[in-house]
Amino acid sequence: MLNWYWLYAYFFILATVLSLIAVPGVMALAVRWNIVDKPGARKIHSTPKPLLGGVAIYLTFVIVVLGHIAALFLFNEQPWLQQLAPTVVRQLPRFELVLPKLLLILGSSTFLLIIGILDDALKDRFSYKWKFVGQFVAAIVLVLGGVRTEFMPGYLLDIVVSVIWIVGITNSFNLLDNMDGLSAGVAVIAAVIFSIVMLFQHQLFMALILIALAGSALGFLRYNFKPSRLFMGDSGSLFLGIMFGALTLEGSYPVATSYSLIPVVMPVVILSIPLYDTFSVIFIRLKEKRPVFVGDNSHFSHRLVALGFSQRGTVLFIYLVAVCVGCGAALLPYIPVWGNIVVLVQTIIIYTLITALMVISKHRKTENGKRTK
Repeated sequence: MLNWYWLYAYFFILATVLSLIAVPGVMALAVRWNIVDKPGARKIHSTPKPLLGGVAIYLTFVIVVLGHIAALFLFNEQPWLQQLAPTVVRQLPRFELVLPKLLLILGSSTFLLIIGILDDALKDRFSYKWKFVGQFVAAIVLVLGGVRTEFMPGYLLDIVVSVIWIVGITNSFNLLDNMDGLSAGVAVIAAVIFSIVMLFQHQLFMALILIALAGSALGFLRYNFKPSRLFMGDSGSLFLGIMFGALTLEGSYPVATSYSLIPVVMPVVILSIPLYDTFSVIFIRLKEKRPVFVGDNSHFSHRLVALGFSQRGTVLFIYLVAVCVGCGAALLPYIPVWGNIVVLVQTIIIYTLITALMVISKHRKTENGKRTK
């Protein structure tokens, strides 16, 4: 098992370093092609920022994952590779079985990356409706290709739930990308937690893919954390979203010793930050009778800033929440049913308290504002 731990660390470090190298090049191209995000009424940044950071994340991930898969197939009979990584070479037949799905996932993510690039480049000339159409097309292709859940009571329900999940997570990461370092940081935390779960459950190929995704996002985060030098753009948020949506469907969460099937909700808990942001934004916009698909400052992060948090403090606080709920979720396969219930209730309480504090603080600010008039 030591070989896998070293390989796991190697993938993470390599992806991080390559991403650190790739980002400046992509940033220069974005500036040259004038693919930048300009300040606006609902924008927090005050100067134009290059977009396309997601292209660096994508390229790094593809190079690390596909490059090593190609090397494994080309050199698996070479004595030096068999001596260097014998356990990896022995896994080749299993890699061959999962490779078609991985290529399908990469193909669908590439499709959404291109849509994201078009959105970043064309801006208001590219309707948000095309993004939704693209997300549904990619999700349907993935699900029909076998990337779907299999625990629902019925094949058709499995398909429906899987499509909704992929589109929902893709959209959630797209919406979460509203503050320096937020979407990329949450992606790093989620990918690391998922990869650790997969590694300990001996889903080794999945663990390597997820840790490569974490490293690719971490290298970008170096340039995106406040004060940021560039944004990932829709190309990055759509890529990260569909990767999490698809890969979480391919993972298996209950283990042989699990007391129930409750661990299947692990992805929902680990990815609860983007989901909470999405549902709370939709609720607020509907409550205030505003268009659901028109951007505003009602996101989780914006509301924390409005309550007095700094931008950096807001992002770090959200990171902390993501780590807390994610670590709790990682325990679900190994604890009794009552422990599962405690973890889920704890997660609900965390978000309930956050929501209550924001509502109370907003109400007090409104009351104080009325008194000073």
